[in-house]
Amino acid sequence: MEQTKNRKPDARERMRSRGAGHLSDRELVALTLGTGTRELPVLDLAERVVKALDGSGSGGGELGTRSALASITGMGDSKTAVVLAALELGRRYSGAALRRVSSAKDVFPLVAHFADRKQEHFLCVSLNGAHEVLAIRVVSVGILNRTIVHPREVFADPLSDRAAAVIVCHNHPSGQLEPSEEDRNITARLAEAGSILGIALLDHLILSPRGGYFSFVESGLAVGG
Repeated sequence: MEQTKNRKPDARERMRSRGAGHLSDRELVALTLGTGTRELPVLDLAERVVKALDGSGSGGGELGTRSALASITGMGDSKTAVVLAALELGRRYSGAALRRVSSAKDVFPLVAHFADRKQEHFLCVSLNGAHEVLAIRVVSVGILNRTIVHPREVFADPLSDRAAAVIVCHNHPSGQLEPSEEDRNITARLAEAGSILGIALLDHLILSPRGGYFSFVESGLAVGG
C-alpha cells in the first residue's frame, strides 16, 4: 500500500491532470511510440529519438529526420512512421501560429492538407494587424458537396481573437477549382459582414484534391478586403 501511495504519477496521468505542455520531450515521444523493444524500455528508446530529432531539426527536412530515426536500433518502419506523422500533425495544427502571410501562396501550405477531404470543409484563418496567423479553424463541414456557411459562425472566433482580418478557404471534393455561384455569394456576404465588424476579408481560397488552389484575389475577383 505504501509503495502505491508513493508511486510517481506516469506521463499519461500527468498529461490528464496538467496537460501535455507539462511533459518532457522524452515523455511525449514515449507516449507517441507506445511501446519499446525487447532490448529497450520505451523511455530509453524515446531518449534516443529525442537526440536524433535534436540533431536533424535544423534543415534536414523530412528525409533528414527519417534517416536519423531509421538509424536508431529498434526504430523500424512502423515506429518511424508514427513519429513522422506526429511531427506533421504538429506542424499543420500548431506550426502556423504567428506566421506572417501576405498572399494566397503563403496561406496555401497551411491549409493544403484539407484539399483531399471527402466533404467540404470551410476554414477561417484569423490574422492580427501584422497579418500574422492567430488561428486556423474549421467553421463547418458540409454534406456531400455542399456546405452551409453563415457569417455568424465565420466571425465568432475571430472576434474573440481580436483579429484584424481573416482569410477563408474551402475544399471542392469534386476537384473543380472554379468558384460556383454559391461560392461567390458567400464571399460577398462575408466581405459585407466583415466590413461591418471591422474585420477585413482578405481572400477566399478554394482547394482541390488534384492539387493547387483558386484565389479570388489572384483571379481579380473582389472580396472587399
